[in-house]
Amino acid sequence: MSTPPSQIIIGTLQSVPGFGANSTLTAVDGTKDPYQGVVQSNSLREIATSYDPKFRASNDVVQLNLEYELSEGVTLYSQTAYSKDDYFSTQDYSRFVSNPIFADSTVPLRRVNKPLPTNYTSPGGYYNDPQLDRSNRLLSADLSQSDNSQFTQEFRASSNFDGVFNFNIGANYLDFKTEDNYYVFNNLFSYIAEYFYNRDNNLAVLSTVGFATLQCDASSPANKECVYVDYSPISNLAGDGHNYFRSRNLVNTRSYGVFGEAYWEVAPSLRLTAGLRYTDDTKETTPIPSQLLLGASMSGVPGLMSGGYVNRGYPEGKKVKQSWRAVTGRFVADWKPDLALTDDTLVYASYSRGYKGGGMNPPRVDINPLVIQYLPLADSFEPEYLNAFELGTKNTLYDGRVRFNATAFYYDYQDYQVSQIVDRISLNENFDATIWGAEFEFSANITRAWRIDANIGYLKTKIADGEKSIDVMDRTQGNKDWMILRPWLQVPSNCIAPVKHVETVIAQSLPEQAMLYFQALCGGSARYGSFSENYPSMLENWKKFNFQYDPFKDAPNFGRGFDADLGGNELPNSPRWTANIGTQYTISAGGWDTTLRADYYWQDNSYFRIYNTNHDVIRSWDNVNMSITVENIEENISIQAYVKNALDDAPITDAFINSDGTGLTTNVFTLDPKFYGFSVTKKF
Repeated sequence: MSTPPSQIIIGTLQSVPGFGANSTLTAVDGTKDPYQGVVQSNSLREIATSYDPKFRASNDVVQLNLEYELSEGVTLYSQTAYSKDDYFSTQDYSRFVSNPIFADSTVPLRRVNKPLPTNYTSPGGYYNDPQLDRSNRLLSADLSQSDNSQFTQEFRASSNFDGVFNFNIGANYLDFKTEDNYYVFNNLFSYIAEYFYNRDNNLAVLSTVGFATLQCDASSPANKECVYVDYSPISNLAGDGHNYFRSRNLVNTRSYGVFGEAYWEVAPSLRLTAGLRYTDDTKETTPIPSQLLLGASMSGVPGLMSGGYVNRGYPEGKKVKQSWRAVTGRFVADWKPDLALTDDTLVYASYSRGYKGGGMNPPRVDINPLVIQYLPLADSFEPEYLNAFELGTKNTLYDGRVRFNATAFYYDYQDYQVSQIVDRISLNENFDATIWGAEFEFSANITRAWRIDANIGYLKTKIADGEKSIDVMDRTQGNKDWMILRPWLQVPSNCIAPVKHVETVIAQSLPEQAMLYFQALCGGSARYGSFSENYPSMLENWKKFNFQYDPFKDAPNFGRGFDADLGGNELPNSPRWTANIGTQYTISAGGWDTTLRADYYWQDNSYFRIYNTNHDVIRSWDNVNMSITVENIEENISIQAYVKNALDDAPITDAFINSDGTGLTTNVFTLDPKFYGFSVTKKF
């Protein structure tokens, strides 16, 4: 069951000749529920939308490879590459077609038979959004843009001696630049920006030109709070508007590496490999806070209503430079025993040390802490390190007709990186964890034409004891003395507060007063209650309720919630069992080979979050793919037709939870629907 939205008052007509006093103009008709009677399909592949999605992508790669023989048995290699890719994708954000929601702004005028101004807010209940066009419904769309470039250079010297010792040494350099932009447009955002924040206080102009709005330019009053509205289309977006949400991420990563490996044939059946690598990583991140519905006066005074510092654009913060240095490497022993049971056998054991750089978490809204404060979150996350142990064997039997491979592994992670959405940003956290398991591969040529192959994998993951994190889906962790509150729309996160204090405030306050004190129970604004000791709070006002409460000191994690114990939980997307079996049959005639092939894949239950709750379960799923390939080896021609997801199943393969501000909704991923393909390949 949904609740109709509250009226958003745009203005009041006061003492305007011919209009009557105190006529109210509203943006949203509070009697209309945008969701009433709106039914979505149960199919994950069917959505209701009135928005035309668009997708564009391009990738350019230039590569130069050189070889030079330095001396007999030693070759110098140079590999130079530059790549650039661009990505543009926009689609319906809400995935539904709402009921009409906008109030007819001409009604107060019609009552007195006045002319209808053409630029009035929502004549006839229709609003013209700068990016989403004209509609009487709630519209929302998102836009993802990415612009990346990468330059790499590697020099490597490799030996090919006839003796028992060889080597491979080199150095490489990487320069990677990325700019990612993510936008969310909503016509209600633009409506509020245009007619709530930017309305002309001189309402007398209504009699001639309609309800006038202000743009944030030199003509605006110096003391007027402005929220700049961008009127450019999505296809050529200026990107400086505050009437939409924009998350902009600028990152430049530079990496230097020096590496070397040595290969020693201790005996004809035993070979050792030892290698080391030194890596020097530098990551430069430019924090750029979002500015949705934030504004300031033209004279630079922060907005008293919105809390913004600027009225237009997205100012870049001070660049943050992070550096890490790591020594990694590997040691491998390969043994080829002479066994009577097999034609050829390799037994190997390896240890390797791996590393993955850390980084900065995205910044949150740049807002005056006297108006809004955010719950404290980590600004950065640590690099990830891995110690990996592996033991395996590869075997060929029955004159090459049968192959059997088996591998056992153990991975020990320090500061494993996990991401989730909190406060409208992608928050990265670190946890120690271990992974161990085994994989088995089998293939057999039953006849010259018929082949079967199969893979089976077992995986066990475990987060280390003592690791903790706050579950946004269960902030109280079952503690009945605390409850969830969301008293303030502008604060993107829910909080927890003592049940007894909430009940006391409700019992002793008028509704509008109770909401004020709920904000203080949660903190979030120095006007009502602070997360920081540097700002005043409402401690003195609690005397009327005969209790004192300061969320900065009295609530766990400043009111974010109780920590969930993650010890022993499984890592996300780690099914315990996986299996794949395939078979193919080849028919040869007239120089052409026709191969029929089918593959079946299955994976066990898993979790999509580290909390491993019932809500996090991804149920087991399977998939069937089939193909037919016709090729002529002499002519170098191959023709293939295939069908993927032949059974047209739609299992959930992954998911993530949005932040509190969007109702903790869950986005799910599923297999692509059944589709057919056809290809022709000719080699020259």
